[in-house]
Amino acid sequence: MLNVQYLSMTELEAGMEHIRQSPKDQGTLNMIVHRPGVDEREVLHEGELSTTEGLVGDTWKTRVSVHSTDGFPNPKKQITIMNARTIALLAQSEEYWPLAGDQLYADMDLSEDNLPPGTQIAIGSAILEVSADPHTGCQKFSSRFGVEALKFVNSPEGKRLHLRGINTRVIQGGVIRVGNAVTKI
Repeated sequence: MLNVQYLSMTELEAGMEHIRQSPKDQGTLNMIVHRPGVDEREVLHEGELSTTEGLVGDTWKTRVSVHSTDGFPNPKKQITIMNARTIALLAQSEEYWPLAGDQLYADMDLSEDNLPPGTQIAIGSAILEVSADPHTGCQKFSSRFGVEALKFVNSPEGKRLHLRGINTRVIQGGVIRVGNAVTKI
């Protein structure tokens, strides 16, 4: 496991203005992370999004969900997207970004005001829809980035800005590449 230096709340809050300046209508896909197994990460230059599998080859579809009544993965949570400026602050080095566990990292304003549930986002030839299901930090996130980081992303302002990220579902499959525009439709 890589060792991330945990930041204090003061250091985290100092980065908030930069995060708030994220593009609103069109951003950039900075990283794609494939999760081939539990706690395994593989950074991809290109990936395929599918309406049935999410990120093709990722373990989303095979993971047991403790949050559903039937144990099956929630189709509204196929793909998680995290703000690239937020993860850059928390991780301090791009090599640590995959530890967050999200599949996509985009330089885009993911806030509730900018991307309310039902909003569609185009990336490459794929289209995703923002879910109302919240994406919150967990014990693994806290152990990787620190307790203060978890408090930061789950603070009232952190939740409003969706600093931990957003859940989406694929409504049109397609190929995505690092550097693609991430466009609010």
